[in-house]
Amino acid sequence: MRARTVLVSGAGVAGLATAYWLRHQGYEPTVVERAPGLRPGGQAIDVRGVALDVLDRMGVLADARRLRTRMRGMSMLDATGEELWRSTEQTFSSGRLDSDDIELLRDDLTALLYGQARDGIEYLFGDSIATLQQAPDGVRVGFERAPARSFDLVVGADGLHSTVRRLAFGAEPEFLRHLGAYVGVFSTGNFLQLDDWQVWLQDGGTSYVVYPARGNSELRATLGFSSEPFAYDHQDTGQQKALLRERLGHLGWETPKLLAAMREAPDFYFDAMAQIHMDRWTAGRAALVGDAGYCPSPLSGQGTSLALVGAYVLAAELGRTPDDYRAAFDRYEARLRPFVARNQALATENPSGPAPEEAVEAAKNALALDG
Repeated sequence: MRARTVLVSGAGVAGLATAYWLRHQGYEPTVVERAPGLRPGGQAIDVRGVALDVLDRMGVLADARRLRTRMRGMSMLDATGEELWRSTEQTFSSGRLDSDDIELLRDDLTALLYGQARDGIEYLFGDSIATLQQAPDGVRVGFERAPARSFDLVVGADGLHSTVRRLAFGAEPEFLRHLGAYVGVFSTGNFLQLDDWQVWLQDGGTSYVVYPARGNSELRATLGFSSEPFAYDHQDTGQQKALLRERLGHLGWETPKLLAAMREAPDFYFDAMAQIHMDRWTAGRAALVGDAGYCPSPLSGQGTSLALVGAYVLAAELGRTPDDYRAAFDRYEARLRPFVARNQALATENPSGPAPEEAVEAAKNALALDG
């Protein structure tokens, strides 16, 4: 019998995990990624609760624990750089420091997943999907560069601004809920000489966090400001950096040096804090995984965990009924939707700060992998 083929759009956490688990279920995955390789940089991300079990079943949990950040605590500063308080028990980014949950750099996690998702998986780097034409027997996919091909299924794991979602489900504004803020992320040298210590600076609607990485040899910075939605060029990083300089330029402490470092950062990323809400994550032979279908926003701390768990559940259901993808898609929706709802709520139930610890504990474990 002919092996079933599936195209996965995106080589981030969601896409790599989806390709791995689909291969595990007997599919022949092809991954298409717009970037020329795995994307560098990115902020520290959390893997919590049941998502840790997914990493364990992939055989990378021990390595992920080895690569976890080693923060000793955090400080909160006011606009002038005066310390307001400090904690050696938790950080805003990762929660309690004595937790079994893991915080690690995004690029470290994708490198681990890519190492596991190589055998039997085809990669098309430096390309993207241009067209989708669904038919009863498959999906005809046109690429920006590669020749058109047909696949049995297509999975959009291509993030908040998903191409698969736009082509198979509709325009982005139908599904995106803006959460009233924008953020920029980049890395630079550790000119602050931070030693496993996270520093937050906050002034009303503007804030940022800096923390060391790579053995304290570099800094990762996340800068943000509150704002209603506005139009900007998603491809113009110069314009985006100028926006952050304008909004945060009044802040004191080391802000001028940080904004100067941002100007030269090669791995800069800017986007809105937003969620994706949809009535269905599947349409015909297309399905969405991770931020493409149910982005909870970084405010939830659960985007990575949703991506890992979503990839596992989708592949498991397709493996249960390989001859009936429609039934598999229905079970994927039914099993995952309550888990997604609880985790998306973490970003909105406490707008003034991190979600309560008890809410995070309940949400991160609100699904059984073998259910």
